[in-house]
Amino acid sequence: LSVIQKYETETHTNMSQPKTEPKQSANKTYLAKIGITSKKKVAFRNITHFVSQSLQKSGIKDGFVNVNAMSTTASVFINDDESGLHKDFTQFLSKQVPDNGKYQHKDAAAHIKRQLFGRGVMVAVTDGELDFGPWEQIFYGEFDGGSDQQKQVLIKVIGV
Repeated sequence: LSVIQKYETETHTNMSQPKTEPKQSANKTYLAKIGITSKKKVAFRNITHFVSQSLQKSGIKDGFVNVNAMSTTASVFINDDESGLHKDFTQFLSKQVPDNGKYQHKDAAAHIKRQLFGRGVMVAVTDGELDFGPWEQIFYGEFDGGSDQQKQVLIKVIGV
């Protein structure tokens, strides 16, 4: 898997509370997008570094980071960065959801695999750091790769 491009934007949101004395909110948002391609049909890439980098650039110290795969045949998930586990994922997926063409939709297997792994993750941010448990990392999962098609991952940081 390779990262092709990165797009970033920053937005400040000032909101007042309805029906009370106007109060300015210090909430801020930051958006980054990365483009990813994969030469393999099924592949996993640790994207924690890109998410951490976006968090640092945002300047947000407390809040949340939402990370989404912007494709119906890819996923973002949290797990351990261990190559044996990634091989286990691939073997499990090929047994449970084989690419044998016995589906109504031509790439249904990739869509089903995405449903198993989910669209994305939300991670709490405290003191400018991602709140992870031991060994937790953020991954991009590709289930319909093998071409030069670029897919997007959206990283949205929200907080103060």
